[in-house]
Amino acid sequence: MINVYQPTSVSYTHLLEALEKVFESNWLGKGKRVAEFEEKYAEHLGCPKELLLTTNCCSEGLFSSMHLLDIQPGDEVIVPSISFIGAGNAVCAHGAKLVLCDVDPRTLNARPEDIEKMITPKTKAILLLHYGGVPGDLDGIMTLVKKYNLKVIEDAAAGVCTRYKGKAVGTFGDMGMWSFDAMKILVCGDGAMLYFNTPELRKKADRWLYFGLETKSGYENSVAQKWWEFDISSFGHRAIMNDITATMALEQLKKLPMYMEKRKYVADFYDENLKQFSWIELPPTLPEYVESSYYFYHIQIKNGMRDQLAKFLRENGIYTTYRYYPLHRVPGYGVTGNFPNADYAADHTLNLPLHQTISDEELNYILEKIKEFNTQYC
Repeated sequence: MINVYQPTSVSYTHLLEALEKVFESNWLGKGKRVAEFEEKYAEHLGCPKELLLTTNCCSEGLFSSMHLLDIQPGDEVIVPSISFIGAGNAVCAHGAKLVLCDVDPRTLNARPEDIEKMITPKTKAILLLHYGGVPGDLDGIMTLVKKYNLKVIEDAAAGVCTRYKGKAVGTFGDMGMWSFDAMKILVCGDGAMLYFNTPELRKKADRWLYFGLETKSGYENSVAQKWWEFDISSFGHRAIMNDITATMALEQLKKLPMYMEKRKYVADFYDENLKQFSWIELPPTLPEYVESSYYFYHIQIKNGMRDQLAKFLRENGIYTTYRYYPLHRVPGYGVTGNFPNADYAADHTLNLPLHQTISDEELNYILEKIKEFNTQYC
């Protein structure tokens, strides 16, 4: 099966050598390698390391953002209907009110006008997904945020290399996050990086993600007379990265330029070879000021045969999917309204295989099967 997403393992020799050093150190938990990864990732983003903090997964960042930004029960949080389920769950689990907005039917990103329609005096924050790691109109959205004095949480899970006018996506709001789970680009099994717009917010998060402890361990507090004593500043929990996953992440970070080159190559292949089909709408052309991570390659099927195409490709060993199922269609959230663009996207969009291990042979096979579908059904 040709997969939609697929992680890339680095050189096993180099990775095993790096992991061996971790085990030889007798410290497998959060330690020097985590600190090194935070520093290297800050260099990658171009922001101070004092604003970054690792955690165990991106969903943890979504859930913790509610507490860290002082979202209260009953506060309204605007989320694009085309969003990851973790965003909806984070808002609702905290007791806040989930308010969904529509999106651009082609980019699947929320536009300033979509967001502004849903703002009320109770609106506290916007939890903004960058679809496939690609941002929408951030200038317009940030202008809106200032106008209404709102908090912004950026779900940049897939935007590990994305920039908007030279600035890393995920660093525009009060909080941002990038995912390193098994299906992302930079993969370490699981894990995430969090961004905070102030060092004070980062310190608050550092305590919250380790039981609210003022001091992390007796070892760190060994200068004290009784280092086993402690105090807490909040009723936090434990959600940290460890030196094993950080070591894997550091090895992957070195490969990002190569990964981006291959992913762009795949996207360019699709752009060039799929334009011959009148029933396929290619992804919108990116503005010159946006640097993409090329996480998704989403097409839209104009002849009403999206599901048939997906089934045909799967029967021929090509796995495709659609991301993300609109949250307004999830009965558990109990949100109703009119979301015509999100509905259009959900009924016409298909994500094609895109990862850095896909071969030219596989790409040509995908093209061959789409041609077959075109001949038989279109």
